[in-house]
Amino acid sequence: MQIKELIIYSTNIKAQADFYTHILRVTCIKRTDQKVSFQLGTSILTIAYKPKATPYHFAINIPANKEMEALAWLKTKVAIEKEGSNEIIDFTAWNAKAIYFYDKDKNIVELIARKNLNNSTPQPFDASQFLEISEIGMPTTTIEKIYTQLHKLTGIKIYDGTFDRFCAIGDEHGLFICINPNVKDWFPTQDKAFTSAFEIRFVEQGKAYRMKYENEALNLLR
Repeated sequence: MQIKELIIYSTNIKAQADFYTHILRVTCIKRTDQKVSFQLGTSILTIAYKPKATPYHFAINIPANKEMEALAWLKTKVAIEKEGSNEIIDFTAWNAKAIYFYDKDKNIVELIARKNLNNSTPQPFDASQFLEISEIGMPTTTIEKIYTQLHKLTGIKIYDGTFDRFCAIGDEHGLFICINPNVKDWFPTQDKAFTSAFEIRFVEQGKAYRMKYENEALNLLR
């Protein structure tokens, strides 16, 4: 699964635009008073204005050998969210290492180096090595229903987890991270998981899809 564009919502477009442009130094490709879009490798992150919005969790793939450099780079810009004393979190079951921080909306942003992707590079780390958006959190009390709908529409499969509390749907390039907010909070911050609305454009098995998630319902858009 390749995430082409993720659209999330914010009550403060200026603060978010300034954060991603001036702090993280990612490329801004469009900006208005109501919306701002950034190029993150092969994905676009769009942040649109909404008078009421709740936080998200999303992840960005980085090269498989760059977690230490990414950590050093990030620490000059943001506070790192730790698991205990660990600034880099080792997901042994996924053969991946991740770093977490907040943006200006308290969205939990994750940089993840997935060793299985074999996409190492000798280039020094900076924002140009954000390769793609690879996860979007989709909290729901009906994980099985969401999976069944996604699978029926796209053929997408479960990557890891079960239907009771956590289920990652997709693959290492793109995952819907479904958690049941009644029984699980976001890792590692233990923040409450909100069923925040988003839109997403993605490609699965060569076919393009556009979907909207809102009020725990997933709708296919034309």
